[in-house]
Amino acid sequence: MKKIALLLLLLITFSSCKSSKRVVTTKSKTEKTDSRTRKSTSNTYNPQADKVVDYALKFDGVKYKYGGTTKKGMDCSGLIVTSFNSENISLPRTTGDLSTTGDWIDLKQVTKGDLLFFATRKNSRKVNHVGIVTEARNGNVEFIHASTSSGVMVSNLAEKYWYFAFVQARRVL
Repeated sequence: MKKIALLLLLLITFSSCKSSKRVVTTKSKTEKTDSRTRKSTSNTYNPQADKVVDYALKFDGVKYKYGGTTKKGMDCSGLIVTSFNSENISLPRTTGDLSTTGDWIDLKQVTKGDLLFFATRKNSRKVNHVGIVTEARNGNVEFIHASTSSGVMVSNLAEKYWYFAFVQARRVL
């Protein structure tokens, strides 16, 4: 019985931050402006967001480790918390708690440093994965995250897997 419980726990853990092969695709969309928020997603400069993203990129290639927050191993929410903590910004530790932090924003208005949330389990829209936007311009959104299969990596929201798993975007900066 203990073996079955352990096997189920491992199965759930490895499916929580699933990734796909890295496929580079681009979509060209016209960028809209909104006078109530930022004028343009590509021309907005936020030095604090740059520092958070630069810190997160230092972990690129680090293997996945459930609960990890160091170069020895990192999970998806650990990458977010560690990166924002480098700028003395305290965030909740779990993906579920992160998904209610900050302000909800439309995907068309994401900028560097915003958080993207995903539901990667089959037939579920419950958030279980998170990443930080590293670049957003002309409708092309790239983000860094920690996947169970490839560790910390940069992916593109235009990839079919991530496009269909996307749930929401939030701004904490």
